[in-house]
Amino acid sequence: MCGFVCLWKTGDEKLARQMISKVAHRGPDAVEIARLDKAPAVMAHCRLAIIGPDDGRQPIHNTGNMLVANGEIYNHADLRAILCDSVFETESDSETIMHLFRSGASRWISRLDGMFAFVLATPDRVIAARDPLGIKPLYMARIGEGLAFASELKAFDGIELDGIEAIPPGSLYDSRDGWRQWYRPPQGAAEAEPGLDAARVARELRLVLEEAVAKWMVADVDVGSFLSGGLDSSIIAAMAQKIRAARGLGPLKTFAVGTEGSPDLLAARAVAAHIGSDHHEWAFTADDLAQAIPHVIYHLESADVDLVRSALPTLFAAKLAARHVKAVLTGEGADELFAGYAYHHAYIDNPRALADELTRSLGTMHNINLQRVDRVTMSVGLEARTPFLDRELIDFAQSIPAVLKLCRTDPGAEESTGSTTEKWILRKACADLLPPALVWRKKAQFDEGSGTVETLAEALNILGASDGGPVTRAQEAALYEKILRERFAMPERILAAAGRWDSDARVAI
Repeated sequence: MCGFVCLWKTGDEKLARQMISKVAHRGPDAVEIARLDKAPAVMAHCRLAIIGPDDGRQPIHNTGNMLVANGEIYNHADLRAILCDSVFETESDSETIMHLFRSGASRWISRLDGMFAFVLATPDRVIAARDPLGIKPLYMARIGEGLAFASELKAFDGIELDGIEAIPPGSLYDSRDGWRQWYRPPQGAAEAEPGLDAARVARELRLVLEEAVAKWMVADVDVGSFLSGGLDSSIIAAMAQKIRAARGLGPLKTFAVGTEGSPDLLAARAVAAHIGSDHHEWAFTADDLAQAIPHVIYHLESADVDLVRSALPTLFAAKLAARHVKAVLTGEGADELFAGYAYHHAYIDNPRALADELTRSLGTMHNINLQRVDRVTMSVGLEARTPFLDRELIDFAQSIPAVLKLCRTDPGAEESTGSTTEKWILRKACADLLPPALVWRKKAQFDEGSGTVETLAEALNILGASDGGPVTRAQEAALYEKILRERFAMPERILAAAGRWDSDARVAI
């Protein structure tokens, strides 16, 4: 996991060093700056060593080309065998990108399985691309006649340029051939076909999910897991613990945060005891929140109220985990795949609209939840991994009818109870992993279950959001924007590109 900068037909090593210094938190292990011979390219890279820690330095040079990449390629061992291992000069998973490109296959990028953003330069072109759902960030700006690429918006702060745009998820930009959208999320299924056996669907989902978790645990360093005590993180942690046991490894390290006595801390403690993990907790206070808010806003690159609120407990979990591991598993993506949000209940009588809404929300994750997880974890040099967003799992989950995701009762029962259960098929697939009370626990947002919302009012008053009375949402938003403006030389640029929740974009019922 890393951060990088690439300058194409603009700037020099000095500018690259200035830009990479703004994102150096993403890679505390090493910083390298290089120029490509006989080409107008300068690249800078800061590295968090996860795979190939001894020889995975970047930028990577090979046969006149140069590459910087951020993320993990989980099928790199298979690709090495196909591409001929003898052509590789390092053990880095990122080097597979270079050799896939050199293979000349028309859809070479589609063979990459993982989370990634990269820029590849040759003597006469530059190529930039991003993983299917935009788990890893990548921005592009025009500076005069040239281009600049960076992992975060803050790398461009204070630089005169002609505009910044995000490389869209599943997209590739080629200075010679233009734009391509090489991946589109499959459209979700709505109604179940006659005779569909829900139990069989659940069993197959379990197998696909287990494979995804095992794949996303591949690393040359220890991988832990966030554990909020909710369904999604508990499933991931339980599976990861079983995988570690099968591999003869020690207990999984799990990490939970919340205010003292909060539902998340209590539930996570119960899950950790059930699965036998090496569990760590942090009970945070209003003072902790007040100190964290400026850090979160700067690294999140957003002043959106809901995004900041959810990012605060994520920061505490990341800080806790970073004391013990370099990478963690998270449960992001399950709500978008399996209908886990409270607002999804309004779609109970319209499975077609629900399926369409889930598909839409998958395509917006990069600008909301995935932005939060990436920016906040990387701000403390920690890699976050999202097994629910494995491409094969996405494909299978989208093929499951929406009527099996949001149900009024068990589809196998003769009569409806009238109650609605979100993520029903996921719960059924993993019912044996956890005690029933945990499997069927109702969802709470991370900031709610962790106690953040209740404690935040005191923290906001510590920061002067009001005169000591109740803090309104407008006052909270004003404080966040004020903090953001103070941290950036060109705040309008950051605010214009910031991710935000957009309820108006939801599919109509």
